[in-house]
Amino acid sequence: MKRTISIIIPILLVAAILFAGCAGTPQAAPAATTEKTHYIVGIDAEYPPYSYVDVNGTATGFDVDSMRWIAERKRITVTFQPTAWDGMIPSMEAGKIDMVYSGMTITPERREKVNFSIPYLKINQSIAMNDNSNRTLDDFYAGRATVGAQRGTTGAIWVEENLVNKGIMPKENLVLYDSFPLAATDLGIGRIDAAVYDKPSMIPAIADKPAHIIGEIDTDEQYGVAIPKTNPALLTLMNEGLTDLMQDTYWETLKAKYSLG
Repeated sequence: MKRTISIIIPILLVAAILFAGCAGTPQAAPAATTEKTHYIVGIDAEYPPYSYVDVNGTATGFDVDSMRWIAERKRITVTFQPTAWDGMIPSMEAGKIDMVYSGMTITPERREKVNFSIPYLKINQSIAMNDNSNRTLDDFYAGRATVGAQRGTTGAIWVEENLVNKGIMPKENLVLYDSFPLAATDLGIGRIDAAVYDKPSMIPAIADKPAHIIGEIDTDEQYGVAIPKTNPALLTLMNEGLTDLMQDTYWETLKAKYSLG
């Protein structure tokens, strides 16, 4: 019995030493998880009143100010990254940006690729025409006008689905642009008969052009913040932030500031 005990004790001492060594080895310790506190927000740099870059190179707009408010309340920091509109979701999927907060309409097609926050605004599309054009709203719906739209926007998608794909408008009558200011410029000089864009953004886009809004398409769109499906924690954070913001008096102040009342 004494011999057995003397054998067991050294074995236990060796095991204890080995265990202590393992416990102190960094490779064996569970990986520490740190909550991310800085996010890159994708925006359209030419999309007033929601997001745009001013003459000083500073990001501004309704969505930008909203994100800054949420960031302050949630104790995170953000960087705004101007991104081509049709490259927003691909950039997010590639990890170049963490979210898109720039007047993005929630659609079933986009939901297949990203998650959306709770809706925060409702808007419709508008139709503008050159002041000197002899085209009418009836011509637009009959496909007899040359129409400009920003590539990848719901305005362009509406024209494609409701006029081009139904054979009402020839495909070549829809002119797509990388940014809407390019479409507004062509509208102003008469290169296109009409343009389609979100109504709140159409107003400043054509303010200095010989053009006017002649109609509105009741699309009943809802804006949301696009977030990768792989980041449910960020989705929760943004939903909480938006809920708090829309319940705060600052929300109405923001809408008044950007004429979104």
